[in-house]
Amino acid sequence: MKLTRWLIVLFFVVATICFFWFDLEQYLTLEMIQAKSGALRDQVQAHPWWAGSVFFAAYVALTVMSFPGTVVLTLLAGALFGLVGGTLMVSIASNIGALIAMLISRFLLRDWIQRRFAKQITSINRGLERDGAFYLFSLRLIPLVPFVLLNPALGLTRVSIWTFWWTTQAGMLPGHAIYVGAGRQLARIREISDILSPSLIGTLTLLAIFPLAATKLLTLYKARKVYRGWQKPKSFEHNLLVIGGGSGGLAAARIAASMKARVALVESERLGGAALHSGSVPARALMRAANMNHALRQGSALGIRVHTEVDFAEVMQHVRHTLNEAQEQVMAESGKANGVELIRGRAQLISPWSVQVGDRTLCARAIVIATGSQPIIPSIPGLEKVEPLTCESVWDLQQRPERLLVMGGEADACELAQAFQRLGSRVTLAVEGDMLLAEAEPEARQAVADALCADGVQVLLQVSPQRFEVAGNERRLVFSIGEQNRSLPFDQVLLVLGRQAHLDDLGLEKLKLNTRDDGGGLEVDEYLATRYPNIYAVGAVTGPDSSFQSARHHAWYAAANGLFSGFRRFMVSDRVVPRVAFTSPEIASVGLTEAQAKLAELEYEVTLLNLDSLEAAQMSAGDSGVLKVLTERGRDRIIGVTLVGDGASETLAVFVLAMKHKLGLNKLRRTVHINPTLAEASLAVAEAWRRAHTAKRSQTWAARLHRWRLGGQP
Repeated sequence: MKLTRWLIVLFFVVATICFFWFDLEQYLTLEMIQAKSGALRDQVQAHPWWAGSVFFAAYVALTVMSFPGTVVLTLLAGALFGLVGGTLMVSIASNIGALIAMLISRFLLRDWIQRRFAKQITSINRGLERDGAFYLFSLRLIPLVPFVLLNPALGLTRVSIWTFWWTTQAGMLPGHAIYVGAGRQLARIREISDILSPSLIGTLTLLAIFPLAATKLLTLYKARKVYRGWQKPKSFEHNLLVIGGGSGGLAAARIAASMKARVALVESERLGGAALHSGSVPARALMRAANMNHALRQGSALGIRVHTEVDFAEVMQHVRHTLNEAQEQVMAESGKANGVELIRGRAQLISPWSVQVGDRTLCARAIVIATGSQPIIPSIPGLEKVEPLTCESVWDLQQRPERLLVMGGEADACELAQAFQRLGSRVTLAVEGDMLLAEAEPEARQAVADALCADGVQVLLQVSPQRFEVAGNERRLVFSIGEQNRSLPFDQVLLVLGRQAHLDDLGLEKLKLNTRDDGGGLEVDEYLATRYPNIYAVGAVTGPDSSFQSARHHAWYAAANGLFSGFRRFMVSDRVVPRVAFTSPEIASVGLTEAQAKLAELEYEVTLLNLDSLEAAQMSAGDSGVLKVLTERGRDRIIGVTLVGDGASETLAVFVLAMKHKLGLNKLRRTVHINPTLAEASLAVAEAWRRAHTAKRSQTWAARLHRWRLGGQP
């Protein structure tokens, strides 16, 4: 296969050299064909099939090689074969040549381009799949677009051969007809540019715009079809109505208000959502107490010996106090949000523009659904008998469970398991899968597993729950691992099996809004719009990701698209949304993992830094940690980062900023950080990448230069 590629490249190189070395271009000028047109016409009349075949082959060859002269040959076709015959011959020949050029480009370069520039070209491929025919047809119609560059460029995309063929055939036909028709009066042409007058170029451009306009009209038709049967209000009370006062809903409302829109926010319970009341805020407060107790117990390593005693009731009271303070802060901030009308009550959609809240009907041009998520409760026999805790009810505990069973294997489950273990409970972590943190890098999974085991957490993998039993005061989980049946006693069970979208009693059935199968979220497009172009969803409502940062990230897109749809829409991108597990050590990541990069068939490199060897990082990250950076092969552009260590969630911001603004490792290497801090790990990993990519030859010449500047000293 490589030999074939090299032979094709060699053929192109030789053909190009010959074309310009023998000055073949002189035979493809307007003056030359005008001078020779009479003799060529005689040849066509004497040998029509032979002359036509030679002309056809020459036209195909010029198109394939992207050599200049096809315009002149198009004029000559009109002079030799007439309007109909010339147009037909040129149209077919140019299409065959364009297709061959496209296929050669695809054979030589597409796989490499698709891997090398996968992220940049993904949106192009997606656009071609959606509107490819209209788009290509428009490009072919516009005479100012260089066809010789367009043909190989399209070979680098995933456009189908059939789409390429018919859009080229149909799109280039008007231009060919114009040039062939002009060629019938070849003797009168003084300049090729005279053929296309400004009015003719304008006409072709308007013709090219038509398919794109047709696409917009088709979109409007689909929207009209969706809205059929609904009566759109003549006026609206609000520009944007947000259902749900969680992190995503609050952010969307504030962003819309900052754009001077009139906004209503409907919330039936507490503002702040799951992140505030049952997620990262109380979890971090609990983890802080647990880590403090653990650090004091381990203080002998630093020469500090302290006897600690955990008052679990006071710890939980502190957690609830933190929650109350956060709630008061959210209420205060919502009161300062000018332009946002806070409406208490349960919202129900009654039309694509109307929401019923109690006795009040609210009308808005756009609606954002941000109702958040709720814990997943599995259907295990006997579960209700053991009164399970969830991440919403666990904060009401007053007494520490001596034996705590935590079910789940992702970040939230690991955090709570470690926290309760460090506060004195005997924790068993039951995981249905075969690993902890299934989406994380292997190094991160191993670090968390080691930390949990070191703390005394019993980790059980591949657990298949059968039923819960209660015998007297004894609670048990009956489960199997492989073919072995086991029974596990516990005092309390905590379910941390993920979250699903909270969409109850919203009136989705009336509007026929479809939900996803993977997490119960609403089906949305790349603009976060549902089947109704004016109804958007954010955060956990769009799928299984219920994180605070994802909801806040979606909020801007939903607010901007809801307010400015019809003028401009913004496609959401989750490329630079960070993820974190607040375990000890912390696991913070952004972008792709190595497994995801392989799945996407990207060409990448891994730079792995063990923080044990970094003195500054050791002082802030504890005794161990790791930094793993994925970059594009041969370049310093970052595509993924995983950082393991205490304080990793804070340090990751350096890499998030770098990825967001496309700053490579070389620029990070020239950034100055405070010493000693974990942030210096970004310098160390950038330096490691630079050393791996510094050419040995340049280093040899640098050494010779420095020796020479010493005056010949060895």
